[in-house]
Amino acid sequence: MNFQGLSAKYRRLYQEHAAWRLMRADNAPHILAFISDLFSEHSEVPYGQAKLLLDAQIEHSRNLGIWDTQTNASAYLNQWIAQGWLRELDDLLTKTDATEMALRFCRGFEERTINVSASHLRIVQEAVRDFVVASDEDIDSRIQLLEDKKAAIQRQIDDLNAGVVHKLTDNEQREYIREIYQLASQLTGDFRLLEEQIRQLDKDIRIEMIEDDNSRGNLLGQVMDRENLLAQTEAGSAFEGFFQLLCDYNRVTEFREQLHFVLQTPAAKYLSAPQRQFLSDLISELSRESDRVLRIRRRTEQELRAYIESGAMAEGRAVSKLISKLEQLAVSLRDGDCKLSTDIALCLPIGKVEISSPDTMRLKQPDERVELGSIEAHVNSRKPSQTMLDSLSTVKVKEVAQTIRTQLRQNSPQTIAQLTQTHPIKEGLEELVAYIRIARAVQATELNSEEQVIIHDPQGISLQAHIPSLLFSESLFPDDIEELAL
Repeated sequence: MNFQGLSAKYRRLYQEHAAWRLMRADNAPHILAFISDLFSEHSEVPYGQAKLLLDAQIEHSRNLGIWDTQTNASAYLNQWIAQGWLRELDDLLTKTDATEMALRFCRGFEERTINVSASHLRIVQEAVRDFVVASDEDIDSRIQLLEDKKAAIQRQIDDLNAGVVHKLTDNEQREYIREIYQLASQLTGDFRLLEEQIRQLDKDIRIEMIEDDNSRGNLLGQVMDRENLLAQTEAGSAFEGFFQLLCDYNRVTEFREQLHFVLQTPAAKYLSAPQRQFLSDLISELSRESDRVLRIRRRTEQELRAYIESGAMAEGRAVSKLISKLEQLAVSLRDGDCKLSTDIALCLPIGKVEISSPDTMRLKQPDERVELGSIEAHVNSRKPSQTMLDSLSTVKVKEVAQTIRTQLRQNSPQTIAQLTQTHPIKEGLEELVAYIRIARAVQATELNSEEQVIIHDPQGISLQAHIPSLLFSESLFPDDIEELAL
């Protein structure tokens, strides 16, 4: 492909691909950091939990001055879902394939490995040899390759029987165990890709339902054919083979024990703590991801078949076509200088529609203009108005507590009713609540009786309240009123 073709290709990916859009977003570091931390332990997180965590992170970052934003968590999460960076299903959030690609790209800066290593060369050589053995049509050549492999294994067995043990050097151990982590970390990304293909399959089939006039039987056949095609895709075929291995109890048990052994070897020190934890939970994580993919596939199949069998698709298409024809006729009548107030005898075979003339039909054309002349712009102000200040709380609880303690020094102990006889309540129920809050804070003694309190609000209205008898004493108050938890 020439320069112009490649330039157009990368320009399109730059504008359209979700992973590239995420990497060039203005707040990309904050998005990637939050998503990476959110899904560090679980592949699915409830939407409500993610919202609370993001609200807390935004507030903390705003106080530190590293993320100056006024957008709330819900708006951010909905925006990230719309951009294709998160997916919401049944009130659960998951990462998308695009987000996995972006996170893997960022991790590559710190987890960069040297590809020119003995472990990489060994993997390539074994892959080439296995491919030759499996694809060579010459039986003699394939037998010879297997014999060579058998001879190499036999030499290793003979050396062990003779007491010759070849130990890995520190560099070889580091290469091996890092290669294990690199290969394992790519497995979960394949699940994200398979989910994308399943959802794209659902979208394509629904589009064909609307555009084609096929029968239900043909559509069901298409669904089954598409399911077979999905299993033949690169991600689908890889998942089918992987799932078969995951269902083999003996192989999974062996794999789990081998991973446990690897993490107990001295070579595990070359992995970071998160990398060791990832390998430790690898089997459980793969099982959860497999169950999720199967659940999505079953749900997609059930929803598609239910939609087809219900007949809603055919009815919706018929109604849409009928409405489209009616609108076209109405527009043609208007453009043909026809009197739209002419009475007609229109009858539809379904439902109840009251249309007396074409003029009563509401078309989908934006002919009507919105009059903006009477709208006045309101300029926001950073200074609070006097009305706003008057409606705010005027009772300072700690000042009330100081007044109570001063009064108790002269007449101790006293209840709220006795205290208010000397200092009447003039701020209404809000001041009475302040007295009760102070009583709870100092753990005032609650007597087995009630008392009557007369309170006055700022408008001069008197109210009568019945409250529990709470007995104050000066010894209950700390030396510093600021220490009270009010």
